[in-house]
Amino acid sequence: MKDILIITNYFPPETGAASNRIFHLAEGLQKHNFKVSVITPLPNYPRGKVFKDYKGRFKVYSLENSISIYRLWIYANNSKNKLLRLIAMLSYSFSLIWFFLWNKIPKTVIVQSPPLLVAFISMIFLRSKKRKLILNVSDLWPIAGLELGALKKNFSYSLLEKIELFNYKHADLVLGQSEEILSHVRSLFSKKEIFLYRNYPDFDAPEISEKPIQTGKLKMVYAGLLGIAQGIYKLCQELNYTYIQFHIYGAGSEQQKIENLISNNPKHDIVYHGEVTRQELHKKLLNYDLTIIPLLNRIYGSVPSKIFEYARLGIPMVYFGGGEGEKLIEKFNLGWVAQSGNYNDLNKVLSQINPSEVNSNIRKEIQQTAFENFNFNSQLKLLIDKI
Repeated sequence: MKDILIITNYFPPETGAASNRIFHLAEGLQKHNFKVSVITPLPNYPRGKVFKDYKGRFKVYSLENSISIYRLWIYANNSKNKLLRLIAMLSYSFSLIWFFLWNKIPKTVIVQSPPLLVAFISMIFLRSKKRKLILNVSDLWPIAGLELGALKKNFSYSLLEKIELFNYKHADLVLGQSEEILSHVRSLFSKKEIFLYRNYPDFDAPEISEKPIQTGKLKMVYAGLLGIAQGIYKLCQELNYTYIQFHIYGAGSEQQKIENLISNNPKHDIVYHGEVTRQELHKKLLNYDLTIIPLLNRIYGSVPSKIFEYARLGIPMVYFGGGEGEKLIEKFNLGWVAQSGNYNDLNKVLSQINPSEVNSNIRKEIQQTAFENFNFNSQLKLLIDKI
């Protein structure tokens, strides 16, 4: 049995794509006879506060499904203040250093990036000719920060670029969740070993049941983080509710603004349902005609994992984010694409969707496409050959 350590900022009971991605990776490796350990902060995402069951703790160890989980102290904060967010990252980094100094570290380590600083601390402290460091890159920072408007090209940005280069340089293998990420790494280090590791989900897919032909408004749903990058608040303002009823699940920094918008604009056909567990969400999503996957701005390297999750559920999608994600929707006929950032085009696309199109036949086709092309276990086996 081979020991392997995963270092991540996100892990259940936290919700969201990042948490699910790492959980499935850990669980998958454990099922393939790896002895898996995970280091992660005390649960705090996306609320920016340590969850109730973990408050007042400096560290928590648990053994869950034969996976050893070390939850370390963090100064939890989701403030827009960059200094406070930096302090939060530094606090977890100090906890990591303390852990590295007092614990035996396996010969194989997977490090999640971003955040860059946490990955940097891991790379600089765990470098060894006898250890294999695998960098799992889910978003390209600092480029993504620049495109989101969270960063500007200044001294801080240049420093983050140097940290990014350091991380790639000292990784023995770089996993990228998109072809764009791998192209970026290859442009910097042409001989670096790379591997495309998509965010494929691993859950029992539901059987698609027959439904009566839909009439009236389309029931469209969004489920996920209500943050700046997703732009759900602006989406709520711009949608034409003549054709759709919009349902929202999730939490995040824009939640209060969205709730206020709903209260002040009763003519907007929006229903906010709050947060639910992932298992419960999967059941609820099956009741909607289609789902929307939006990004406020096109982010180079980003491919929302929702594409693969919704495909496995058999849910038609409207993609509104551009880039590689848009190409996947078109290539595999998973739904409709609207021009990124163009709300007029989005409303036009929605107005042209015939309710009878979103039937059980298209759902079965989408689900079958997922089974054939987005297989978690097949991908994991290829990764294990690289480890």
